[in-house]
Amino acid sequence: MTVDLTTTYLGLELKNPLMASSSPLTGDVESLLRLQDAGVSGVVLPSLFEEQIEHEAIEVSKLMEYGAESFAEALGGYFPELDDYNTGPEHYLQDISAAKDALDIPVIASLNGTTRGGWVRYAKKLEEAGADALELNVYLIPTDPYATGPDVENRYLDLLRAVKESVTIPVAMKIGPFFSSLAHMARQLVDAGADGLVIFNRFYQPDIDLDELRVVPNLQLSTSMEVRLPLRWIAILRDKVPCSLAATRGLHSADDVLKALLVGADAAMMASALLQQGPAHATEVLAGVSSWLEEHNYESVEQMKGSMSMASAPNPDGFIRANYMRMLATYTSAYA
Repeated sequence: MTVDLTTTYLGLELKNPLMASSSPLTGDVESLLRLQDAGVSGVVLPSLFEEQIEHEAIEVSKLMEYGAESFAEALGGYFPELDDYNTGPEHYLQDISAAKDALDIPVIASLNGTTRGGWVRYAKKLEEAGADALELNVYLIPTDPYATGPDVENRYLDLLRAVKESVTIPVAMKIGPFFSSLAHMARQLVDAGADGLVIFNRFYQPDIDLDELRVVPNLQLSTSMEVRLPLRWIAILRDKVPCSLAATRGLHSADDVLKALLVGADAAMMASALLQQGPAHATEVLAGVSSWLEEHNYESVEQMKGSMSMASAPNPDGFIRANYMRMLATYTSAYA
């Protein structure tokens, strides 16, 4: 029996649910081709950051003002070649075009920012460069003690509306779990125009260098343990919000992908495992997914998708408080 692995995400027809999420592997055409050859059904490019775009605008402004009050006959020598002040965004647009020319699978651009400003206009440029969809990645750490929960939520909603106003391609919101009412926030995002939700962003935590006494970055790749949080919330949201759902964060194996599909994910996005084991790992994962489906007499991904969501599972309480109490009650320790 041949299992049908096709799925639909953001209205895009995918040959299977395994996508490569944003990482250094999706940053150049050669590795993108290796990912495609290994079987991934779509790719999310590395993020274009608000800071990159704003930096370019500042540099261009400096350039235009340079020598403005000097002698007119000298002005011709003040302007450097464009490459001398191209600080990133234009290269990103070229990367999208190159990826679209080289690949036969959907290419999703990623835009990362926190404030509504001029950088949002780049959403349209990403679309014009050929992106099939856009992932809006909001990495926001609220630090103002006077900012309320609704203030923070409105930042997300304002950004989403601004982006949706400027593009016609589908837009997915990549969010973290840190909302006081995540289900309500998810619904607000869909009502504001989100075509999909990517669950969840990993908020990397800084470290302290004890010798230099300074804050330093410390990137740790995910582990399969982390997949449990997105699994729970996709299961809860599956039948509550009318949009595509993608699982990301902690997907390393065929088992992780299968669990994401069972709770209701339309796509499973992988990064850390591909970085650690190479693009060929995707082939192994897809083989495992197909084998499991055949062994359990599923004819397609669509047939099993969401069958273990909170609304469909035989024990839905397992996703909420009852499971919490059961875990605490049944845990044993050699020192207890």
